[in-house]
Amino acid sequence: MAILEKHKILEKNITLLAIFAFLVVTVGGIVQIAPLFWLENTIEDVEGMRPYSPLELTGRDIYIREGCYVCHSQMIRPMRDEVERYGHYSLAAESQYDHPFQWGSKRTGPDLARVGGRYSDTWHVDHLTDPQAVVPESVMPKYGFLKNRLIEPEYIEDRLRTDRMVGVPYTDAMIENARADFEAQIDPYADGVDGLMERYPKAQVRNFDGEPGISEMDALIAYLQMLGTLVDFSTFTPDASR
Repeated sequence: MAILEKHKILEKNITLLAIFAFLVVTVGGIVQIAPLFWLENTIEDVEGMRPYSPLELTGRDIYIREGCYVCHSQMIRPMRDEVERYGHYSLAAESQYDHPFQWGSKRTGPDLARVGGRYSDTWHVDHLTDPQAVVPESVMPKYGFLKNRLIEPEYIEDRLRTDRMVGVPYTDAMIENARADFEAQIDPYADGVDGLMERYPKAQVRNFDGEPGISEMDALIAYLQMLGTLVDFSTFTPDASR
């Protein structure tokens, strides 16, 4: 009872309540943040992770532009129900090249962290064109117009340079070949496919929307199809020292 009586003093005095709330938040923040200054790296490097290919990066920009992140998260929490539904829980390394990251907390639609390879390109085209025809209960808008918007890699080198300025490890070779890699990813018979695969292992090369030219639909599907496919979780072992 004595403790409750003392607590009433804080509840009735807004100044004291504000001071003690500030102190609690400050101490909690220090406990969480301070140890990070003594770590050489706060993100565990994971084999298989690489920067986005030029086409995937363009698709990601379209994903953000169209507000897909508003209804779809890209973070699987380490809880049994989430792991069983979506796959292995998300690793920090999977978002280390994301600016901004797409974790989110709103799920009007399912989490997309592991959507890569779960559906065919045709399914994605149909779903983006008329979501309700594929998932009747969906409230997703139609994005069929993306197929009619052809794109050129006019500024793709500058896009990669910008990401390199904030820490994404794009090499000079990646930047110099950005336009060729962009165009090669939708043509399995292109001369630059070998170079693309060397620079971006596991990049998927094909005409994603099945139509001539490179469309925004191609780029968006290329991005979606690579999500969650870079890390081989059958061989992944967390670093127990962290």
